[in-house]
Amino acid sequence: MTDGPDERSAGTARHRGADVERKYDLYSHATMADPHPVYRAMREHDPVLRQRSLEGSVDIWFLTRYEDVEAGLRDPRLVRDPALAGHDSVEMPEVFRLVDNHMLNRDGDEHRRLRTLVQMAFTPKRVAALRPRIEAIAHELLDGVVARGRMDLVSDFAFELPTIVILEMLGVPVEDRAKFRAWANAFVEPRFDPEGLAEHAKDLGAFVAYLRALFERRRDDPRDDLLTGLLQARAEGGSDGLTDDELLGTMALLIVAGHETTVNLIANAVRTLLQHPEQLGAAREHPDTIPEVVEEVLRYEGSVERALNRWAAADIEVRGHTIRRGDPVILILASANRDPSAIERPDAFDPSRGRCPHLAFGKGPHYCLGAPLARLEGEVALRAILARLPGLRANADLDALRWRMLPGFRAMEALPIAWDPPA
Repeated sequence: MTDGPDERSAGTARHRGADVERKYDLYSHATMADPHPVYRAMREHDPVLRQRSLEGSVDIWFLTRYEDVEAGLRDPRLVRDPALAGHDSVEMPEVFRLVDNHMLNRDGDEHRRLRTLVQMAFTPKRVAALRPRIEAIAHELLDGVVARGRMDLVSDFAFELPTIVILEMLGVPVEDRAKFRAWANAFVEPRFDPEGLAEHAKDLGAFVAYLRALFERRRDDPRDDLLTGLLQARAEGGSDGLTDDELLGTMALLIVAGHETTVNLIANAVRTLLQHPEQLGAAREHPDTIPEVVEEVLRYEGSVERALNRWAAADIEVRGHTIRRGDPVILILASANRDPSAIERPDAFDPSRGRCPHLAFGKGPHYCLGAPLARLEGEVALRAILARLPGLRANADLDALRWRMLPGFRAMEALPIAWDPPA
């Protein structure tokens, strides 16, 4: 789970727009394909920048330097709940309210209460115990494709692995995972037109109905899974347990965040290694270094480019600029992770660089709860791919791949690869 981006919601509260035009195009296909030149220019010339949002209704502050991004992630004055920054609540379809009712949209004691109920399932010890099952899933997926000599890594492997893992953890029937792919897209793809919003609400309504029915089945038939544990925690914990509405939001968060970002981590790791054949060969020859490869991919081409938007709960001074109470702020993690003031040779992909203070999982109270699971899934995926797919190569022009229009995510539509199939 990651404190992922959603620039759309920056406009859900009333805001005094200053009609600041866009100086940097963060949404073009060229920028989506390679955002780092734009982020470099922002760091050097406009490290604290205010410009118009994607849908054009609000002006947002963007912070790009490592020092400022890290401080912002820790700053209690930058809050996730816009009500704490003086915004009145706005009317929205009930289904939107339900799926947004989770820990990432809370601060202070409420955030701690919701996080505490979930975090025990994601401790390093409990995650480590999942390794044999994750390895089995990875090899089962490769068993189905290895004789073909080619696949779309995104659809055939990177999507399947973390999706199966998180659904099994939660207690959701794995055979329903195709439904969750469509529902997950509804969460992360921006829709602003009335027709698109209506379709969005319909998709989320089906998601909520599915989960409510599943809750009832688990109450009648408890299992050894996280959903049953959360239901029982509510029954035993009284006011400290999750309400049904909070459980809906929490499940939505865990399902979407539990697979979307790891899909992209696996795909981005393979693409990066294909672009760096020497590093690919070293990882294949020395699989014990694969955890370092994963860590460097998180820094170099992480799956989340920007932290989820925050609002200033008080006036904040940053490099001579005053961010006023109520202003929305987005912290660009991908820029911070390539800031030369914090990272040596930031544009070099070097898994041997040693410990690196990247911000791929955020910092502070919203630090990614699922970081141990994401790291483990990334490592297991790369180990299996490099061991089972000799002669691994791109089956398309890596520079011409299409990237999904997901503001803040680093997500390819597809990654065609090939290898030498067994004789």
